[in-house]
Amino acid sequence: MKNKFSLFFLLLTTLAFGQKAVFKIKYSEQLAVFVFLQNLAENSPENVFKTEFQKSKYYTEKYKSIASKFDLLNIYYSFPFDDYPYGLKKSMQTEDIVKKNLIETDNLKDFKIRSIGFIPNKQLNDLAASILEFTPIYNELIYNPNKEKFEKQLVEITKYAKEHDMKKYFQTGLTFYNSSWDTSIPFEIAFYPLPNSKGFTAQAFCNNFISAVQTDLDSYKDLFSVMLHETYHIIYDEQSLEVKKDIDSYFKQNKSKCSNYAYQLMNEVLATALGNGYVYEQLDGKIDAGDWYNRKYISLMAKQIYPMITEYINQKKPIDKSFIDNYINLYEKNYPNWINDLDNIMAYRYVISENEEDVSAIRRMFRYRSRTEYDSELTEVSIDKMQKTPLTKVIIVSKNSAEKLKLVQRKFAELKKYKFNPEKEFIDMIFLNDKSQLIIVNQKKSTLETLFKSLKQE
Repeated sequence: MKNKFSLFFLLLTTLAFGQKAVFKIKYSEQLAVFVFLQNLAENSPENVFKTEFQKSKYYTEKYKSIASKFDLLNIYYSFPFDDYPYGLKKSMQTEDIVKKNLIETDNLKDFKIRSIGFIPNKQLNDLAASILEFTPIYNELIYNPNKEKFEKQLVEITKYAKEHDMKKYFQTGLTFYNSSWDTSIPFEIAFYPLPNSKGFTAQAFCNNFISAVQTDLDSYKDLFSVMLHETYHIIYDEQSLEVKKDIDSYFKQNKSKCSNYAYQLMNEVLATALGNGYVYEQLDGKIDAGDWYNRKYISLMAKQIYPMITEYINQKKPIDKSFIDNYINLYEKNYPNWINDLDNIMAYRYVISENEEDVSAIRRMFRYRSRTEYDSELTEVSIDKMQKTPLTKVIIVSKNSAEKLKLVQRKFAELKKYKFNPEKEFIDMIFLNDKSQLIIVNQKKSTLETLFKSLKQE
């Protein structure tokens, strides 16, 4: 198969903080087809890729079957870095490795050779076969109709990056986060066209950034501020173990009752203040007057810390204990009630329930999630595991209430004097000593949605 890698590859030299490091900007056909297939999934929200496929001549049982089998492929494995403080180092995701290898190889044979061992061979072969089948379909429906506009955009994007000296923003992040980067490793950036759309999605992982580009996009400051936002997540993730431990200790030493939930919010807040705040202002000449993020907690807090961020950048100071303490103070001073706001605290949740439907119900109620864990058994072991995390702790009891509630009460010292009535339906929220919330649900007849609504009204 002749891959479109050969049609468009732009090497942006000098876009780096060191002499040898480079950013490579390219179009990856293999990645684009992979994303196209992901968007055809039945449970995927309505999108331009699904719309174009469904109204095309290829919307037949044969190709619908291939798309359905692709959706069922299990390529989603992960492994944690257990020596790092909880939540400060992203678990390695095999999906990220798959995308990385799609970007950095020229054909599906090389992709499979590089990817073998990360996912089972059967899944890997089926994945490659699906991409092969859908490549001409993707090209006919999406790429070719937008080829001229998109390739012109890639030239303009490369020029824009060079003219605005993007390397300095990467270095800004390295300095502020007290992080590092091996300059022999290039940062690979892959774009693909997104027709008939007003927004775009972006993601960064390993040494890669990927993003759709609206085919009518003619201003690149938003695109690059988002690109740097996502890149800052990588720089934050790549802090040394020593720096991570220091940051963790600063939060745990702080006496504020808000310190834990401020901690959970910080990764996105910093990336937003740096990317959507600082980088955008540098590119546009003025601060963005609108929301910086589509979630109010992140946007508002990023704006609160922005003066402090710019001070550290201007002084070339790395994040330190003083910064963390001031950040927590701003959180507590301006938004003290956020630690009781379900929409906020349920973004970071550990749920124990012996009813599988409860997990789906919670996902419906609280769609935004930053860090989540689930357990299907309510035991001493599962509670011990839950207690090792700083997440909001949700325990749902729907059978054997007297026995289960007694277990919960025994495991949490804060519940020693708490009075439970196992025969009565209830939902309660208790602030724990680790500064996380514990939500206990004793469910009888009401739906989980009804019980959580009553908690919001209290």
